This record gives sequence, structure tokens and C-alpha cells, in this order.
Amino acid sequence: MSLGNPHCVVPCQRVDGVNVAKVGPLFEHAEIFPKRINTEFIRIVNPNTIKMRVWERGSGETMACGSGACAAVAAAIALGECAMGTDVTVKAAGGDLIVNCTVDDVTLTGETRLVYEDVMELLGGLIFLKASSGRPQTIRGWGCPSFGR
Repeated sequence: MSLGNPHCVVPCQRVDGVNVAKVGPLFEHAEIFPKRINTEFIRIVNPNTIKMRVWERGSGETMACGSGACAAVAAAIALGECAMGTDVTVKAAGGDLIVNCTVDDVTLTGETRLVYEDVMELLGGLIFLKASSGRPQTIRGWGCPSFGR
């Protein structure tokens, strides 16, 4: 799936049983994905609920991923497990996200929480975030609440 960034959605019997730290890098660096890939391990609980764990390329396992939740629902629709145009709750470690996919739009709704705050500087065309350790960290991506196709 592509939602502005690449996703591989993997249906599983139990997402808690997946060794994401071991399996995630195998997907991320597989030859079939030369630019690397984000991987969502999902269990479709029912037509309105999906459980998800995420391996984000370059970051490792994360507690949630907005574009990953959208990719999970789009994949579930493609598999005939969820219906287009209905709200689907995607349960991730960081909280629930609501995704609604139509032919024209994918809408993502969920709570937001401030998890980090600091000063950013633009250096040589790259954005750096000064962590409390004083070491700069590159910001690799931004989430967005909704987007079109």
C-alpha cells in the first residue's frame, strides 16, 4: 500500500504473538522493497475493529502510526473483511485510531498527545531536533489527521 509512504500489511492470527523486533527488520530490508518499507501486523477482529502493531522503517516498533492504520484498513477492505465508507477502529499500543476509507478519501481520527517538545533548527536544509541529551536527531516524517488519495 502507498499512502505517501510505503506500507506492507501482514494479516496475523495474533499480533501479540509476533516478534516485531525480529520480523520487522526482515520486511524493512527485504530485496523486494529497495527503498525499505513500513510493516503493519494486523488482526481483523471484526468488520469494525483491527488490532495493529507497527514496524516503521528507520525507527523500529512504534506505538502507533496514522498512515499505517489507514493502510491496514485499506488492506482489510481489499480483502473483503471491512466495508468501504464505514468507521473502523484500529487498536494500537498508543491508543485507538478511527479510519474511514471511501473511493475518494481516507480520513483518520484519533486523540493526540504531546510526547516531546523542544526547539528545532534548520541546518543545511535538514531539520534537526535537539534532544535533551544535546544530540540532534533527524525528524524523518510527520503525521497528518486526514489526506486524500
